Amino acid sequence: MAKKKRKLTAREKAEKARRKREFMTIFIHGKMKRVRRPQQIDGIDADEFVRRNADPLWLHANEMWEDIEEGGAGLEEISRPVKTTPEKDPF
Repeated sequence: MAKKKRKLTAREKAEKARRKREFMTIFIHGKMKRVRRPQQIDGIDADEFVRRNADPLWLHANEMWEDIEEGGAGLEEISRPVKTTPEKDPF
């Protein structure tokens, strides 16, 4: 006769939940392997988060030149001159 399955204790459930959050299972050469999950920020991969939110100056300072957009699209908003005097007709 087969052995009866027992319920997991609270400690075992907590450990199982922690492992599930920290690791993911992938197949390598037909075998299941457990590897650490990639780091995420707000549910987005960390590299994608940096690409979306970093300005060109920060990317340059951290030597991420391949992520800097060509043409300076991000700098146009910053480099526009600010008018401090109201436009009035001098005549």
